[in-house]
Amino acid sequence: MRSSAIRIGIIALALSAMWGCRGQSDQPQVEFTIPPGASFAEVTDTLVARDLVAHPLPFRLLARARGDDRSVRAGRYKVSGDIQWQTLLTHLVEGRVETVPLTIPEGFTLAQMVPRVAAVLELDPEEVREQLEEYAQDEERWDVPGPGLEGYLFPDTYHFAPGSSLSAVVKAMTNQYLSFWTPERVARAEALEMSRKEVTTLASIIQAEARRGDEMPRISGVFHNRLRIGYLLQADPTVQYALGERRSRLLYADIEAVADHPYNTYTQPGLPPGPIGAPGEDALHAALNPEETDFLYFVARPDGSHIFTRTLAEHNRARVEARRLWTEAQQRLNGGPDD
Repeated sequence: MRSSAIRIGIIALALSAMWGCRGQSDQPQVEFTIPPGASFAEVTDTLVARDLVAHPLPFRLLARARGDDRSVRAGRYKVSGDIQWQTLLTHLVEGRVETVPLTIPEGFTLAQMVPRVAAVLELDPEEVREQLEEYAQDEERWDVPGPGLEGYLFPDTYHFAPGSSLSAVVKAMTNQYLSFWTPERVARAEALEMSRKEVTTLASIIQAEARRGDEMPRISGVFHNRLRIGYLLQADPTVQYALGERRSRLLYADIEAVADHPYNTYTQPGLPPGPIGAPGEDALHAALNPEETDFLYFVARPDGSHIFTRTLAEHNRARVEARRLWTEAQQRLNGGPDD
């Protein structure tokens, strides 16, 4: 039995030397798909049809000698047209399938993620949205704090094989979020007397407010101060989330329109019920490590930085200054007197 296997291996290797080794050339890339459950004979037929294997019998013998004929992984592959048999078998056994990148920027909401996820999975966006709504009802499945999935699909660049399921995508992204929570970070949250949900919710607001990463710890310090003394957070992004759209300028009428909404931090005390988007690692780190400061207010400049102040009187003066800067920036944009 053993000698027979050895003979098969010797023959297969000899034949592969004859037919499996090709010279290096500028052959175009060849794409093919191995469906789940395909037999090795069917795999070989696919490779023959793509002109990757000219002699199926010695190829099957080589695969048998290597023990690869029962280990091929399904998926979509792209290889050089002059690939050697041994390398081709390695690709098939290791599952070196083609992948499509999915990039989710920091701060994205679920609604913003839907078109990107749908494009990668080649699904209808409405179908993805409906499935995500279904998945949001089963927080235990994903081991996230809730409510729902908002804020827990970690922003990053992922690579998925074509044909991947939405559940596989959600699992990969929630696992990335869960991997942030090292024992040290869990301990830090406990020291702040905050849950994972509260930290993530605060981080999502910091992410939405900050335009410069170096200001995140200070913005975090402002919010921690306001929470500690019982001030309303008064964070514009939470009102925009309640409105269901981002606006360049928030009006008093907008705040009034969603006065009773639980995510309106101009009218509701403390943190909102959950995240308003997906915070990145820097924002989460800032939420856990606020700058020690006595600032209670901040207002944005046109360049993305903020003016931080301690009292309401200082804040009102800062708002006047910021409004002047914004007006000048708009004038320059429109070809005003500064040009």
